[in-house]
Amino acid sequence: MPLSSSRTERVALLVAALASFLTPFMGAATNVALPSIGREFAMDAPMLGWVPTAYLVAAAVFLVPFGRIADIHGRKRVFTWGIFAFTAASLLCSVSPSASFLIGARLLQGVGGAMMFGTNVAILTSVFPAEKRGAALGVNVAAVYLGLSLGPFLGGLLTESFGWRSLFQVNVVLGLLLGAAVLRGLRGEWIEARGEAFDLLGSVLYGSGLAALMYGISRLPSRSGTWLIVAGLGALAAFVRWELEVRSPVLNMALFAENRVFALSNLAALINYSATFAVGFLLSLYLQYVKGLSPQAAGVVLVSQPVVMTAVSPFAGRLSDRMESRLVASAGMALIVVGLAWLAWLTEGTPTSHIVACLVLLGCGFGLFSSPNTNAVMSSVARRSYGVASATLATMRLSGQMLSMGVAMLLLALFVGRTQITPVQHPALLAGTRIAFGVFSLLCVLGTFASLARGRSDSIRS
Repeated sequence: MPLSSSRTERVALLVAALASFLTPFMGAATNVALPSIGREFAMDAPMLGWVPTAYLVAAAVFLVPFGRIADIHGRKRVFTWGIFAFTAASLLCSVSPSASFLIGARLLQGVGGAMMFGTNVAILTSVFPAEKRGAALGVNVAAVYLGLSLGPFLGGLLTESFGWRSLFQVNVVLGLLLGAAVLRGLRGEWIEARGEAFDLLGSVLYGSGLAALMYGISRLPSRSGTWLIVAGLGALAAFVRWELEVRSPVLNMALFAENRVFALSNLAALINYSATFAVGFLLSLYLQYVKGLSPQAAGVVLVSQPVVMTAVSPFAGRLSDRMESRLVASAGMALIVVGLAWLAWLTEGTPTSHIVACLVLLGCGFGLFSSPNTNAVMSSVARRSYGVASATLATMRLSGQMLSMGVAMLLLALFVGRTQITPVQHPALLAGTRIAFGVFSLLCVLGTFASLARGRSDSIRS
């Protein structure tokens, strides 16, 4: 493993930040373009939800396996292949001839995203010493939020000016630039678990369980959806049992059983993302369908949340180097509860200024939560487990995002039905959106308690 020189730190931070910018930018831009995509391919509301969800499902399925593969065979190697897989999938998205082709290409994007996000935080944690780690993670989280900030605005602008396919074409260019930066600038390799076995059966049980669970949620309230959920939960239960017995598990369950900070920090992340990710999706539909805004105008409204997140997260990362991460993160979660509760009272006449104020509050809360929570997770494990810890945290994030979209798609199916969204369905869309925000607010109340209950982190230093 190379020494953590200042040059190595700078290059690693630059590459990780670029990667962390790329996929949230794509996701936020795609949310704004969803009505345009739906009109071109005549997609009903639940199927339209699969455009963002397909990426999340694939990424969540493959994150932990690729995190483990990176620990065994090299984090930089897996990271690099992920960049080029993501870029190739973006090209396929840009030439999609049908809705099913686009959703399939988004699945491939998710595989590439899993390879990137299962390793980039692990690379940062490997390079930076403990006393500088919180600040580095804060910058990395800020890059995520910068992508989220530019995504709605540029996504709306590009969609109006050049069509939704231009979003994916821009992503191809960004992906190629990132790949060139990694190949030319990132030196060395990080292999902390060289020679250990890879748990293939555990990976299959884990991936099939998550996929069945998510697809089942999207099929509710049909009987097939119920059976898929049961099958998914059964596969995940078998996965846990297998991981407790196998000699070289893909996911070390002892980290959850014996490490309180690790377990509850990951639980807080899962709840947080379950309650917040679908906000952009639902508000994009609300602003464009119910309020009648253009894609660009909707993007300008939605950008208020990630702009605040971008500004707050580096400060929160530095703060977590000086005081207990759980206190900073829990304060952020409490702010999110208030913002979501306010959004649960949306009406057709709700002023745009009220929506912006709620999004600013959500942005402040999420900025305070994310980087301190990440610091707590990564500082609670040994170096040889950085890849799995990074992938586990990313899986909590993506699984939470996946469940958040599952709740949103279920409510759309129940209130709007499996039909294209027209003015006739606008009151039903609004009712489902309000209920979703109410459910998400209650989830974050639970997340606040989970965050507080984790106890002191090993990252606390005098």
